[in-house]
Amino acid sequence: MHGFLLHNGSLHKTSEKLLSPGQVGLMNGWGVFSTMRVFDGVLFAFERHWARMKKDATLMRVPFPDSPEALHDDLLKLVAANHTPNATLRVCIVRNRGGLFEGEGNTRDFDCIAFTTDIHRWGKDVTLAVQPHARHAACAFAGAKILSWAFNLTWLEMARERGFDEVILLNEHGRVSECTSANIFAAIGSDVRTPPLSSGCLPGVTREILLSESRAAGIVVAETGLGLEDLYNADSVFITSTTRELLPVRSIEGRELRQDGPARLLMQKAFSKYVDRYVSEARSRVAVG
Repeated sequence: MHGFLLHNGSLHKTSEKLLSPGQVGLMNGWGVFSTMRVFDGVLFAFERHWARMKKDATLMRVPFPDSPEALHDDLLKLVAANHTPNATLRVCIVRNRGGLFEGEGNTRDFDCIAFTTDIHRWGKDVTLAVQPHARHAACAFAGAKILSWAFNLTWLEMARERGFDEVILLNEHGRVSECTSANIFAAIGSDVRTPPLSSGCLPGVTREILLSESRAAGIVVAETGLGLEDLYNADSVFITSTTRELLPVRSIEGRELRQDGPARLLMQKAFSKYVDRYVSEARSRVAVG
């Protein structure tokens, strides 16, 4: 984490004591968050992150900021204060009130907290473990990105102790849902498939862009149910996230996978072009303004 963080619109050193155990969301994981990439001082796909957080906040009854413009401006101030035009940024909205253990002195319904860190270098590919019954697709809160992240962190830690990089999470039907912090795609020739939201997976921003905006010539991307055998039999498998972009999978539970066909590379090139265009247009708007 870099030297400054954002707390309710103000910049503070990360060493400052700003939070209270009486904030209900901190003690119960009652809040929402998103992780963004900062490219050349631009918050990539900010409007998509805002929309997803707002939707999840409504579902989870978490009070939420009124103005995306105000939050956007505050986050840019944080980026400037940390001198990190290229970084990873996390923003959290924490519910402060409700339940039996609300502390005295809360003057806000929620806290908005954000911080930046260096871009993580993931390597050229990834190895995956498998965790059964890790997603309940029928749950009303499936797909919400909330602060209660301990299950994911525990599964990830257990997998890394076994020598793996990430974990495929299966739902109650034994179908592929997602990884602990990434969506998953399988390519067979020019057809690329990813589990539908009904599998219990999070609606990742990179996933959404690949499905709706970033097009690679000759490649068809769609949602469909996937089992482990579909991954084993694919020409290539890759995971996606804000910080990974499109990262190939080398093996699943020690079983080596093929990395054949042009699909992932073509999609990565198209996605990179989308990012470049987004950043260029954002910077142009700032220059005109």
